[in-house]
Formats: sequence, structure tokens, C-alpha cells
Amino acid sequence: MSALTARIERVRIDGRDLIHGIALALPRGRWTAIVGPNGAGKSTLLRAIAGLQRCEGEVLLAGRPLHDWPSADRARQLAWMGQQESGADDLTAWDIVMLGRLPHRPWLAPPTAADHRAAEAAMRSTQSWAWRERRLGSLSGGERQRVLLARVLAVDAPLTLMDEPLAHLDPPHQAEWMVLVRARVAAGHGVASVLHELHLALQADHLVLMADGRIVHSGAPADAATHDALRRVFGPSLHIAQIEGRWVALPL
Repeated sequence: MSALTARIERVRIDGRDLIHGIALALPRGRWTAIVGPNGAGKSTLLRAIAGLQRCEGEVLLAGRPLHDWPSADRARQLAWMGQQESGADDLTAWDIVMLGRLPHRPWLAPPTAADHRAAEAAMRSTQSWAWRERRLGSLSGGERQRVLLARVLAVDAPLTLMDEPLAHLDPPHQAEWMVLVRARVAAGHGVASVLHELHLALQADHLVLMADGRIVHSGAPADAATHDALRRVFGPSLHIAQIEGRWVALPL
């Protein structure tokens, strides 16, 4: 059973159709990478299926229309990490991560021991525990990104949507992010991420390629048809090869 399915006729913003004719399924226990050139509609699609952007069509979360879910129940089922999130610079890193536990508590109820354990485990997994008492605004871009990742992991939702989660992360921490994603998938959770890093997107279980507001290809990263589609969209100079058992994308 899919964690989420969507049929989106269009998303119209400021009089322009940014995406149209989309059919998408995000399975449980799999990592889906969404790639495409700038302006392809990747982030708009992710926001639409998260319920953050109005769209014409239908989005089903665990088989139930997204708008039918009570907000707290939906927040426990679907965790969101967006681009360049702001507005909380005065909060400590610990407070930010604890926000991920709000859907698990009654209104105005204090955090439980389970909330504390989940938040600490999330921060340790992203190597952000050391600066838990620092304010978000004092952190570097990479440190901030790891705190925001810890917050979304603390939700422990069956489905996690992440829009460019690797921004500001250096290669070692990008590799650690992939390990965390793999751990969630192994536990039966679904993950969908918009990525610019094709070499990491090719490590996903499923790859969705977008261009001009549409999905132009959907398939396994190892498939020859997927490689051909990537070259059509990104240009023939894109070289895709297998190195030590992993697919990589390199410019010629």
C-alpha cells in the first residue's frame, strides 16, 4: 500500500500553471528521489502533496483524502522539511527539535520522557546534540540544516517529505543523511526528497524526473531508460556510470 498517492491536474500560482498532469505514488518502505532542472516544478509538487500549496486534484494520505485528516493526526503521519525555513532564530536547537514532538502531545501538555528521548536520539543521529543549547540564528548553514533534519526525524512519521535537505551540507554529512534515510526506509517508512545532487539521487529506490511542470520519467535509478531520460533532460554531456557498485552522474 502506498503511503501517499496524488493525481494533480494543475497548480496555478500568480496566473501561471507551474505543474500539471501529475500522477504520483510514494510507497511505504522506499526512498523516492525527485530531480529535474531549476524551474521544473519539483518543490511546488512536494508542497502540493504536503498540503502546503493549493492544487486542483486529489492527494490521498494512507488512502484518505489529505484535507480530511485532522491537523494533529496528519502531522503524525506526514513530516515536512522545507527549504530555507526561517522565523525561529531565537529558539534553541533543542527547542526546534522538540517542535517535532508537538503532534504527539495534547494541546499545551508538557513534553513527556518519550518526547525527550526521541528528540535526543534525533539530534545525536544528525550530530547536532553538541549545540542543543545554542540559538538557531547563531548556527552555520550546515549546522542549522542538521538541526532541522533532527526535528523532522523526531516526528517519526510514516512518511517524510524533504525539499533540498542537503543544502549547506558538506559531502561527509550528505553521506550521513543517506544513511539516516536508509535506516528509516529499512524500518518501513516512506521518504521522498527533492534533490539537486544527482549522484545521491541515483542511490534512491525510485527516481522521478520532472521538466516543465510534468513528470517526464519515473523508474528505477539503475534502469537504462532512466539514464536515457536524465540525459534528455540534463543534456548529452551527462555521463552516468557505475563505480564500485553505485551509479554516479558526471559531466563530460
